[in-house]
Amino acid sequence: MDIKKALKKVWYFIWEDNSILSWAVNIALAFLLIKFIVYPGLGFILGTTHPIVAVVTGSMEHDQPFDKWWEANKAYYENTGITKKTFEDFPMKNGFNKGDIIMLRSAKNTKVGEIIVFKSKRPDPIIHRVIGIKNNGSGKAYMTKGDHNRAPISDDSLDEQNIPETAVIGKSLLRIPLLGYIKIWFVELLRLVGAT
Repeated sequence: MDIKKALKKVWYFIWEDNSILSWAVNIALAFLLIKFIVYPGLGFILGTTHPIVAVVTGSMEHDQPFDKWWEANKAYYENTGITKKTFEDFPMKNGFNKGDIIMLRSAKNTKVGEIIVFKSKRPDPIIHRVIGIKNNGSGKAYMTKGDHNRAPISDDSLDEQNIPETAVIGKSLLRIPLLGYIKIWFVELLRLVGAT
């Protein structure tokens, strides 16, 4: 069999055959393409190791219109010197929801009000808003808080008052609503399968 015929058969199998095996190969190829070409390519272009993250908690949700949300939360922010007018100028001032996808870019020159993704002792990266920046002696440290949370988290796994610059993966660039549920459902499915 010559190579040209073999390539035609492979091409037909991948793009036109409707068998279960063909579908499985297509899914595997899509996964490999995204995992090893698209994702790293986006990371290189955007200057981060994690160019796309799925939001897996509701810590940045605003469950009411901005003015009502502000009234319920203003005491904390005003105590840190953040006014309503200042907050209205922040990126994604209305937060975002569990199940959204956030595209990230390099965290260089991060400012108060921007949203960063960072590593902690918790298994998943955290995505919260910067409410303060300080110098901790070995570089910048960020103070963060989830918009939905009453206060920054401070426990054995996370101290949001002192996030080292080296723990930051990237900062928010773009929000894509609800698309992250694909990841959430897939992870839940794997947990169910693993539990049986």
